[in-house]
Amino acid sequence: MVADGVGQSHETDDRVKVVVIDEDERHTLRTDPGRTLRDVLLDADCSPYATVTRRLNCGGRGFCATCGVRVQKGPAAEHWHDRLADRFGYPRLSCQIVVEEPMTVSLVDKRVWGGRKHGDDEGVGEGACDDESTG
Repeated sequence: MVADGVGQSHETDDRVKVVVIDEDERHTLRTDPGRTLRDVLLDADCSPYATVTRRLNCGGRGFCATCGVRVQKGPAAEHWHDRLADRFGYPRLSCQIVVEEPMTVSLVDKRVWGGRKHGDDEGVGEGACDDESTG
C-alpha cells in the first residue's frame, strides 16, 4: 500500500516488466523481483531452450550454456560466462540473470541443438509465450 498524498492508500504493483521478443512476436511478462530470467521464461512458456536441451540442461546452474538469450535492455553482466558473452557478442545465460529491473530480451534461434519449434508438438519446444503474469 502506498499513500497518494491526500490520505488515500492504494495498491502498487511491485512486479517487474519483462519484454520478450520471439522472432516477430513481442510478449510482455510481469514477475516478482528476485527471480531468475530462466524461471520467468519457463513459467510463461517462453522457453530459452531448444527441443533437446529443454530436457537436457544443467537446471539453471550456469554450466551448460543452453539457456542463452540476447539482453537488449537490462542489467549488466555479472556471471563470468555473461561477461565473456557481452565481450564477444554471444547470448547471455538466462539462468544467471536476476530480474530486479525492467528488461527486454530476445530468444535465440538454436539450430545447433534442434531449433525452437512453434506450435504444440507433444509439449516439445513450446512456441508462443503466455503474456502478462508469471510467478
